[in-house]
Amino acid sequence: MTVRYELNENLAAPPEKAAKPRRAVMPAMLRGAFNRCMACGEGKVFDGFLKTRHACSNCGEEFHHHRADDAPPYFTITIVGHIIIPALLVVEVMWRPAIWIHMSIWLPLTVFLALALMRPVKGALVGLQWALYMHGFDPEAEDDMPVIDMSAGHEGTP
Repeated sequence: MTVRYELNENLAAPPEKAAKPRRAVMPAMLRGAFNRCMACGEGKVFDGFLKTRHACSNCGEEFHHHRADDAPPYFTITIVGHIIIPALLVVEVMWRPAIWIHMSIWLPLTVFLALALMRPVKGALVGLQWALYMHGFDPEAEDDMPVIDMSAGHEGTP
């Protein structure tokens, strides 16, 4: 089998896109974690407990297109697990309390930590996406949802 490469000298290189300004990742994540707009640091990111606002009320930066999806619960479970399990093991080894004492300490503490960390973790992930120009935060990117042309005779197909 022979592979043959043909070079066409007339092909021009694609035009280079202008470099986007760098966005600082850590400040954006910290602003998001503290419910502040990643762009201006003044407006709020969340409307409810975990519902993001459509856009910043101060600078107009849009948040509605973020794709945090299931990442905040996964990261929250990981963080809470890394706090609760070592603490539980230390208490068990040092004092050996009864099981009802373990249950009365660790179950409420686990639920409290999970609820307390969920919002900051989601805000930090939205801030990360903003800083890296991901999922609609890039003004030059194409829409990541496909456009369906309904006029091409697809009336009966799903």
